Amino acid sequence: MKKIIAMALAACSLTVVSAATQKSDNPFLNYQNWTTPHGTYPFDEIKPEHYRPAIEAGMQEGLADIDAIVNNPAAPTFENTIEAYVKAGRGLSVVLSCLFNLTNADTNDELDAIETEITPKLSEYRSAILLNEGLFSRIKAVYAQRERLRLTPEQAKMLDDIYESFANNGANLSPEDKVKYKELSSKLSSLTLAFGQNSLKATNAWSMLLTDESLLAGLNDDTKALLKKNAESKGYAEGWLLNLKPTTYIPVMQDLDNRDIRRELYTAYNSRCIGGEFDNTSVIIDIVNTRLAIAQLLGKRNHAQKSLHKTMAEEEKNVYALLDRLRDNYLPVAKQEVQDLQDYATAHGLYAQLQPWDWSYYSKKLKNERYSISDDDLRPYFELESVKQGVFGLAKRLYGITFKENKNIQVYNPEVCAYEVYDEKGQFLAVYYADFHPRDGKRGGAWMNDFKPQWREGKKDSRPHIVNVMNFTRATDTKPALLTYDEVRTFLHEFGHGLHGMLTRCQYEYLSGTNVPRDFVELPSQFNENFIDEKEFLDTFAKHYKTGEPLPQELLDRMHASQTYHAAYACVRQLSFGYLDMEWHSLTEPFTVSGCTDSVNAVVNFGNEAMRQVQIMPDVPGTQMETAFTHIFSGGYSAGYYSYKWSEVLDADAFSVFQEAAKKNGSIFDKKAAASFRKNILERGGTENVAELYRRFRNGEPSIEPLMIRDGIKKK
Repeated sequence: MKKIIAMALAACSLTVVSAATQKSDNPFLNYQNWTTPHGTYPFDEIKPEHYRPAIEAGMQEGLADIDAIVNNPAAPTFENTIEAYVKAGRGLSVVLSCLFNLTNADTNDELDAIETEITPKLSEYRSAILLNEGLFSRIKAVYAQRERLRLTPEQAKMLDDIYESFANNGANLSPEDKVKYKELSSKLSSLTLAFGQNSLKATNAWSMLLTDESLLAGLNDDTKALLKKNAESKGYAEGWLLNLKPTTYIPVMQDLDNRDIRRELYTAYNSRCIGGEFDNTSVIIDIVNTRLAIAQLLGKRNHAQKSLHKTMAEEEKNVYALLDRLRDNYLPVAKQEVQDLQDYATAHGLYAQLQPWDWSYYSKKLKNERYSISDDDLRPYFELESVKQGVFGLAKRLYGITFKENKNIQVYNPEVCAYEVYDEKGQFLAVYYADFHPRDGKRGGAWMNDFKPQWREGKKDSRPHIVNVMNFTRATDTKPALLTYDEVRTFLHEFGHGLHGMLTRCQYEYLSGTNVPRDFVELPSQFNENFIDEKEFLDTFAKHYKTGEPLPQELLDRMHASQTYHAAYACVRQLSFGYLDMEWHSLTEPFTVSGCTDSVNAVVNFGNEAMRQVQIMPDVPGTQMETAFTHIFSGGYSAGYYSYKWSEVLDADAFSVFQEAAKKNGSIFDKKAAASFRKNILERGGTENVAELYRRFRNGEPSIEPLMIRDGIKKK
C-alpha cells in the first residue's frame, strides 16, 4: 500500500478545492509546518472533513511533480528521474497514511465512506502513473545505462525495482490494453475493499445474548466479566453477550462446556460472508477472475506467477515444494494428534466424531491434564504493563534501544500510548504508537504499520513513526489486563515488525523498513517470538501481578514441555490456508459456478477441495473460512500466504544462531548475533536481494531442520 500511495498521483475526478482556501483550518495542507513532537500527526485537530480537500490538493501536487519529471528538458538521470519519482506526491502520502491507518484501527461510517469513495480513484491514479509513457520512457532510459552510472547497491536495487514495477504493471502494453488495465485495476480495488468491509461488518453484526448463567459453565471469571461488559456496551441491562471478536471467540471455544453453543459460535464465525447481506462469495469470484485477467494481460500464466515475481520463492513450484515437504513431514503426526484427541474426548463422554467446534475445548483439557498448565495459570504472570516493559527490555538488551512515553504526542484514540525511541547513543530513533485493546471500529487481529516511513535527504535522517495495533484482553473491574501466553507471543511478533520499521537505515523510503518481499517480511516478527520460550527473557518481566513472585521454574518447565503440543496440527492448519491461497491464484482459466447452483456452493466447494489434501477434521456443511480470509482477498497476501511458513523456516534457522551462541557464552541475548541480525536484516530493508542478506547473516543457506526440531517433529 505504501508504494501505491507514493505513486498514486495522477489527475482525479473529485471536485477541485483550492488548497489556499483550506490551509488555515486543514492540518494536512500544512504538514510541513507541524510543530508537534517529531512532526507527528496532530490527531486532535484532524477531522473527517479534512480528508477530501487534502487528498485533492495532494493529487494536484503529485501531478505537478510527475509533470516536472516528464517535461524536464535535461537528459534523464538517476537524480532527476528516479529520485524525483520516489519523492513525488509526499503530501498525498501523508493524508492517505493517516486515513488508511485509521480505517483499520479506529474507523467510523464517515471514514469508511471516504475510503470507499477514493479507493477506485487511487487505483486510477496508480494506473495513470504506471502507464505514463513519458515517465516510463525516462525511467527506461536510466535503466538502459545502469551499468555505467556507478550506483550504490541500494540505488541499483531501487532502479531495478521501479523499472520492474512499471513493466509488471502494464507500461509496455498497447494503448488499448492500457485502458483495459486501468479498468481492471480500478475494479479490483473496489472489490478488495468491499471484501474487507463485508468481513468486518459481518463480524460485528453477529451476537448472542445469554441470560441464563448456567449456560456459561466452564468459563472463568475473567471471560464472564468480558461477556458482561460486551452486553453492557450494547445497552443490555443484564446478561452475557457473545460475539465473534477474538477476545470473546477464543476463550469461549476453549472453555465453554455447552457443546451446542460452541457449535453455533463456530458455525457463525466460519460462515461469515457466505450468502446473506454481507456475501463475499461472488466478490471472491470477481476478485480472482480480475486478478487473472490482469496477470494474463501482462503476459503471465496466472496471478501467482505475477505475484511471486521478486519474492524469495520466485515461482509456484518452489512454493508447492515447501508446502509439500512440510505436509509430508507433519501430516502423519497431525493425524495421530487428532486420533489421540478423539480417544480422549470419547473417554470423557463424547460418543460422536470429534468436530471442529470440539477441537479447542478438548485440546485445552488434554493439554491441561498432560502438562497441568492453562492460560489461567499463566495470565497472572503476564500483566500487560509488565509484558510491555519486558518486550521493550528485550529490544534494549539486543540492540541497545530505549522507549520513553511522551504524552505530548497526540494519538488517534485515548487508549493509544506514544513513545519516543532512542538508540544506544541516546539519539532519537523513532516514534512508536501502541494500541492494545479491541473496540468497535477496529478490525480484528494484530498488525504493524507506519504513519511515516524512514528516508535520508542529504545528511538528514528522517526517522519513522511506527504503530503496533493489537486486540488484547482488557482489564476488568477487579483485575488489570492479564494476557494469555499467545497474546504475549503476538505482542512479540508485531513488535518484531515494529523493530524492522524502527531500526531501518536506508536512503530511500521506497526500500526502507518492511518494504521487502512478503516471504521475508515475517522473518523479524517470527524471529522475535522465539524469546518467549527462554527463561532468561521471561525472568526479566514475568512476575505475579499481586505478589511480584517470578514465574515458577516448575510452571516454566511444564510450559516448555507443552510447546510441541499439537504443533503438527497447527502446521497443517497453516498449510491448508497456503494451499487454498495458491489454488485460487494458480487458476489459468476464469472461475465459473459451472456444476453448482450458485456462487455460494461453488466457492465453498472449491475451498473444501483445495484444502482436502491436508484435511484432518470433518467438513461442516455451509462453512468455509475463505469468505472472511482477508489476508488473501483484501490484505495483500494473495499467492503469498505461504510466506508465513517460509518465514518460519527462516526464523527457526536464524534463532538457532542465538541458541548456539548461548551454549558458548551462557546468554541468549548474544550481542554479536544481535548486531549481525540488526546490520544485515533489520537495518537494510529491501536494499539488496533478501536471500543474499540472509546468507550474509547466516553465513550459509537456511535449513528446515531447526523448525522441525523446535516443533518436536525431529529429535535433536
